[in-house]
Amino acid sequence: MPQKVRIALDAMGGDVGASVVIPGAAISLIRHPDTEFLLFGDRAVIDAQLAKYPSLKAVSSVSHTDVAVSMHDKPSQALRRGRKTSSMWLAIDAVKKGEADVAVSAGNTGALVAMARFCLRMLPGIDRPALAAIYPTIRGDSVVLDLGATIGGDARHLVALAVMGSAMASVVLNLERPSVGLLNIGVEEMKGHEEIREAAELLREMSLPQLNYTGFVEGDGIGRGDADVIVTEGFSGNIALKTAEGTFRQFSAVLRDSISRHWLARIGYLLSFQAFRALREKLDPRRANGSVLLGLNGIVVKSHGGTDADGFAYAVDVGYEMARYDLLNKINQMLNREGGGLVPSPPTPESVS
Repeated sequence: MPQKVRIALDAMGGDVGASVVIPGAAISLIRHPDTEFLLFGDRAVIDAQLAKYPSLKAVSSVSHTDVAVSMHDKPSQALRRGRKTSSMWLAIDAVKKGEADVAVSAGNTGALVAMARFCLRMLPGIDRPALAAIYPTIRGDSVVLDLGATIGGDARHLVALAVMGSAMASVVLNLERPSVGLLNIGVEEMKGHEEIREAAELLREMSLPQLNYTGFVEGDGIGRGDADVIVTEGFSGNIALKTAEGTFRQFSAVLRDSISRHWLARIGYLLSFQAFRALREKLDPRRANGSVLLGLNGIVVKSHGGTDADGFAYAVDVGYEMARYDLLNKINQMLNREGGGLVPSPPTPESVS
């Protein structure tokens, strides 16, 4: 366990770059004072922001580059233009060189996946990375993956996701044997695509000691918290995540509109203010910001590109937790103990954004 957690930040990543990244890092530093930051990007822009946060400046180093990956670049374009020169690449490379324990970026998802995979390489037995995030549920929190790192996946890939998701759940949820469910269109064994049914059979047969496979989970079971770890391939996972975020924003907008229509509703809101605040804090998408790119020989965290400073701070918090509690070592241990028979799958289409 490191004495200090060293976090490399792609300061130019996201919709607005350093004006969110630097304030977000400052917020996270208050919560985790044993953090040091390596900032990569345009020095003039970064220094202007750092001047507002003396405490952050005191624990940060800045490496200049004027190359930044666009939010619209395709992964292949990002690799051609930004390999070894962009703020995104340099943050990831700092992890590879051992200069940082984790890299955090709000940049282009496809580019981040491609660069991280190219720079850090995959862990033995894993053929491609997966995005995993903490998802708020009725009974607490769950780990959900893959949220869009790649599209599709055979049964072996889904089993690998189950193993890696369980390792993450053991770290962030402090669970000795997390329950694992496969996202499906029904809970009956005959439902779903062939690869999902085959993955279910494999998980039952393998009877892995560090995870408890509990069966299929339907879409509404994610919010209920039917399992500690929900496994799906990236296409379905990305849709599920963005549907949930959109539903929360829709609910909030309808509620605000309803309250503003009548004075009795406003009085009712004031009387129930504490309950509404607890609901907002529980379901606020910013609090679930920060997806971990699992399967790499290093830790990389993806923040939403359009988040604000508070949201980015939560992504930095996730990176801190993953490094402080040695996620990579836990995944390696579980793969060596439980995933030695995993066979890499054929190449798949590039990531979604």
